[in-house]
Amino acid sequence: MAFDPKGKIAIIAGNGVLPRLLTEECIRLDLPYVIVLFEGISPDWAKNHPVQPAIFEKPGRLFKALRKAGVSQITMAGGMGRPQLNPLRFDSTGLRLAPVVMNALKKGDGDTLSVVAALFEAEGFNVVGAHHLLESLLAPSGVLTKASPSDEDQSDISRAIEIVTALGHADVGQGAVVAQGICLGLESIQGTDAMLQFVAANPHRLPDKNGAKGILLKAPKPGQDWRTDLPAIGPDTFALAAKAGLAGVVVQAGGALILGLDETIAAADDLGLFLLGRPE
Repeated sequence: MAFDPKGKIAIIAGNGVLPRLLTEECIRLDLPYVIVLFEGISPDWAKNHPVQPAIFEKPGRLFKALRKAGVSQITMAGGMGRPQLNPLRFDSTGLRLAPVVMNALKKGDGDTLSVVAALFEAEGFNVVGAHHLLESLLAPSGVLTKASPSDEDQSDISRAIEIVTALGHADVGQGAVVAQGICLGLESIQGTDAMLQFVAANPHRLPDKNGAKGILLKAPKPGQDWRTDLPAIGPDTFALAAKAGLAGVVVQAGGALILGLDETIAAADDLGLFLLGRPE
């Protein structure tokens, strides 16, 4: 079902800035909302907003609370680690769903989140993507910065697309770092920041010391459910890319979120890096 601009929404919030941006957009749209915070997630910005605490092992309690609050749709936003479930804490619904959930947790992020979405849908909730509320966050097409990719960078972009597509088919990650055709880093469950920190901490000897410095590319996985997870970048991405010695960042136009477009472009320009929104 499509996003309902009047239906109360539950924002299942993880870490990062996206849940806050969604909350601010709900307020701007006068859309009723509640923020679902699982154990271990306690952002300072949520203190003055309606919050529904949640426990991973007690989905029945959460479903009941959301229905009572009049919630008809949910969205998932922000990073969240995989929980260590305690079977002794399961409620009756948790016990019923345990085989499905435990099996899903052994799969890639895409498959895991698709299972979670299906569980909410089975309970009658409409699952919508963050981009349905905040279309303005979707990356525009073209070079968005003062700096532009060179021909060598374009070659690295093509190589990175091959790699990220293969990663996506295996449901492993959404990003890679490539320099002079060599893959310096792959995104896995640790995330983009950890990948860039790895590249920065492990400098590689490239074939041409005066050649291309490398690029970060992020794109959705093939067949990915965009409602549950889209690649995202922001100003911090460029700070880490600069420390890794890269020339720029590439995202799929219309298929990645830029968390603060003006701030991100300003950060890239300050650091002399390029940002490219590349058509699919």
